[in-house]
Amino acid sequence: MERLITVENNNCTPPNFIKNIITEDLKNGKVETVVTRFPPEPNGYLHIGHAKAIWINFTLADEFGGRTHLRFDDTNPVKEDIEYVNSIKEDVKWLGFEWEELRFASDYFEEMYNRAIVLINKGKAYVDDLSADQIRETRGTLTEPGQNSPYRDRSVEENLDLFARMRAGEFKDGEKVLRAKIDMASPNINLRDPVIYRIVHATHHNTGDKWCIYPMYTFAHPLEDAIEGVTHSLCSTEFEDQRPFYDWVIAETEMPSEPHQYEFGRLNLEQTVTSKRKLKMLVDEGVVDGWDDPRMPTISGLRRRGYTPEAIKAFVFETGISKAYGSIDLKMLEHFIREDLKLKAPRTMAVVDPLKVVITNYPEGQTELLEAENNSENEEMGNRQIPFSREIYIEREDFMEDPPSKYFRLFPGNEVRLKHAYFIKCNDVIKDADGNVVEIHCTYDPETKSGSGFTGRKVKGTIHWVEASQAVPAEFRLYEPLILDEEPEEEGAEEKPFLERINPNSLSIMHGYVEPGMKDAQPQDKFQFFRHGYFNVDSKYSKPGHPVFNLIVSLKSSFQLPK
Repeated sequence: MERLITVENNNCTPPNFIKNIITEDLKNGKVETVVTRFPPEPNGYLHIGHAKAIWINFTLADEFGGRTHLRFDDTNPVKEDIEYVNSIKEDVKWLGFEWEELRFASDYFEEMYNRAIVLINKGKAYVDDLSADQIRETRGTLTEPGQNSPYRDRSVEENLDLFARMRAGEFKDGEKVLRAKIDMASPNINLRDPVIYRIVHATHHNTGDKWCIYPMYTFAHPLEDAIEGVTHSLCSTEFEDQRPFYDWVIAETEMPSEPHQYEFGRLNLEQTVTSKRKLKMLVDEGVVDGWDDPRMPTISGLRRRGYTPEAIKAFVFETGISKAYGSIDLKMLEHFIREDLKLKAPRTMAVVDPLKVVITNYPEGQTELLEAENNSENEEMGNRQIPFSREIYIEREDFMEDPPSKYFRLFPGNEVRLKHAYFIKCNDVIKDADGNVVEIHCTYDPETKSGSGFTGRKVKGTIHWVEASQAVPAEFRLYEPLILDEEPEEEGAEEKPFLERINPNSLSIMHGYVEPGMKDAQPQDKFQFFRHGYFNVDSKYSKPGHPVFNLIVSLKSSFQLPK
């Protein structure tokens, strides 16, 4: 049976366990309006994994007539920046989603502080003088319980005083922390008196220097959900072990709203690194030219490379929603961009590695215009006219002086068809002093003009070309995966140093020519270059009259969607 999944029908989610939970919650009156949120920390640019989380939160809420908030979990001023805030907003909008409300965790700092006071008054939190290393050492292991801090039994009054002085800035970074008082023998290490506030003397992008203490993410996140009335807090399975603490915070801080956390399997792509720390390393070390480098798995990098929102959403639709952990073949993502562009992108000719051809029997000084369809699979895109004259460029790889058997392109004495033009036959080869081929001379057969109905002899090879006098100089940026090894990135897996895994051939820059009709190509214009693949006009380096093209994806792949 033919699959119905396309790049157009991904505005709903396939059957999944979260949808079943929401349906039941609405049916039994547990919730009246579905409220979800997408809560990134603004400490880097969004990547392809975030696209799945965005799609799940926004699409599920929309399916049930609910709403989704875009919320920045900005509780760490050292790593966060307004640049990341702006990039995240741009990426969410580009993917086609509109948030109901824009929120910041930092807007709730006063409320979070007051909820910490509630815990202290209940004897559920205490100020600890242990260092981060000491806390780590006394936390215990998966098989051994942790050890109580010597400061665990401070009085409520002393804890209130110390916490207020922490806020007032009397202590240095790391000198004191506020810890939840739960159970140092809990089998869940996350419940062994986790730190919920730390001292950080740093300017915050949203609150400036108002605060010098900041809540930990695991404490702030459930409070934010409760404050905003989130009904279904959707996150990846890496947070599953944190759910008991999430529920503990909601209950013990006596929040009037009770959100519930549900986890789904995150999106993992082979040969793709999604750690923000490592992605930032690539930027800081100059391995790439920024967060939006087309080799990066960031949303902005995919956009600059030429991926479309429709292709990305179709891809995440196909991966589905479940708790299962697994890696996805990068070829699946490439499949969906091909599917999206095959009827949208004009098909033109580009010569990436040019070799000049002189057609010696073509009249000197003459130029004719040939008719060519813009997309053979989409007649609505119409036709274009391309010039043809005595001198053209072909791909260097389309000529061999001494070819192997079954090589059907151009070589001395052989005849090929020029796409949209004539048959030409190679007669002479011109070389430089070092023996390199710099030019070839051919003759053409005027009776073989494309579209003329010629039914004479057949040729086995068809090659593309660009007329030389009007050709537009262009730069082509060809990409391979940024990561060499094919194993997916897994937390805790032993691996060689990250920068040693970088593919030195991840970017190749070529200089060639495109048809004259492309001289005014604009950033983000997309084309299919005959035999090369799909390309996108680069938004950073392309200039009028000298376009720069990024390879989006090759034309063919052995990948097929499962039946």
